[in-house]
Amino acid sequence: MKKKGQALVEFIIILPVFLILLLGVFDIGKLFYMKIRLEDQISDVVDLYKKGESQENIKNKLDIEEIDVKKEDTLTNLTIYKNISIITPGLNLILKNPYKIEVSRSILNETG
Repeated sequence: MKKKGQALVEFIIILPVFLILLLGVFDIGKLFYMKIRLEDQISDVVDLYKKGESQENIKNKLDIEEIDVKKEDTLTNLTIYKNISIITPGLNLILKNPYKIEVSRSILNETG
């Protein structure tokens, strides 16, 4: 009987650590997934921007939270942002909740 009780106590001690690790893996995976998804979306943003679409139309069509456009002499920098909420205790203190993912692309200004 004592062996069963000991196993239960050890399980209860290990369970919170296991759950925190599991949530951490889930959060990190979610961050990588959103980064890859934004990398895919930036190509669509560039295409729509080159066609003359407004920033509001691009946001609505692609469901993007924020678009930043900075024009320089020969380049235009397009940056899109997405806020991700972190659910893992402790990790949200390290990565600031919500964590802001950004992806940017530079395109040449057409002169003509």
